Amino acid sequence: MAFDWFKRKAKNITTSTDEKKDVPKGLWHQTPSGKIVEHEELKRNSYVSPEDGFHVRIGSAEFFEILFDEGKFTELDANVESIDILNFKDTKPYADRLKEVKAKTKLTDSIRNAVGTVKGTQMVVSCMDFAFIGGSLGSVMGEKIRRAIDYCIANKLPYMIICQSGGARMQEATYSLMQLAKVQAKLAQLSEAGLLYIAYLCDPTFGGITASFAMTADIIMAEPGALIGFAGPRVIRETIGRDLPEGFQTSEFLQEKGFVDFIVKRTEIRDTVSKTVNLLAVNA
Repeated sequence: MAFDWFKRKAKNITTSTDEKKDVPKGLWHQTPSGKIVEHEELKRNSYVSPEDGFHVRIGSAEFFEILFDEGKFTELDANVESIDILNFKDTKPYADRLKEVKAKTKLTDSIRNAVGTVKGTQMVVSCMDFAFIGGSLGSVMGEKIRRAIDYCIANKLPYMIICQSGGARMQEATYSLMQLAKVQAKLAQLSEAGLLYIAYLCDPTFGGITASFAMTADIIMAEPGALIGFAGPRVIRETIGRDLPEGFQTSEFLQEKGFVDFIVKRTEIRDTVSKTVNLLAVNA
């Protein structure tokens, strides 16, 4: 099937027909390799391009729909939201930035908690939304993960975090960094209770997320081709003054080095999580 109307044949000519046809926004998606995928086809394939396997970045709404049986779940702690603790201001006041991103994304922070069944097994899933200030780790993310873990312990349920983040939220400074210790302390309690913790690392997973709970799960899964690390490739290259190995910081590279247990396509994540939980969860 030809897509001639995507190509400019001559100056000021935008279509190959006499009548201009506007393509509704979001109807088509172009992958980095140049493949054009119809949106509904992409959605049916868990937002993975059937042309080249590219995993389009998605948010918590899409992940919950993919993971939970019939897309049904109960959201936990939905009303916990970010505030400007420090009266921080960079290019604009943090309070204004929060107001804008909440209005744009209809989210209250960069992570959502949900409980539901995955192929019949009940579990809790926390999923980050990169659209909310780059999925950054702030005080609310730490608190919502803490509450999700407490819910798991109280109800003897396995836990999963879907990670996609640029790192700590600079507008919350030390409050953000404190969440690393807070979450790790709660995960230790989850482990002591004999409950399974799975991390699923998506593109990108960077900064304090990688330096803490993304890498301390019982089972660490990752999407194909996801960039995972502490600092970005450009920062590392400029710091050490050397070229980096080919494929450096991809999920495949990290699996080879032993940091990632499994590379799991998004189209297979539901089956893989279900099998993992039923094989390893003591109280499943």
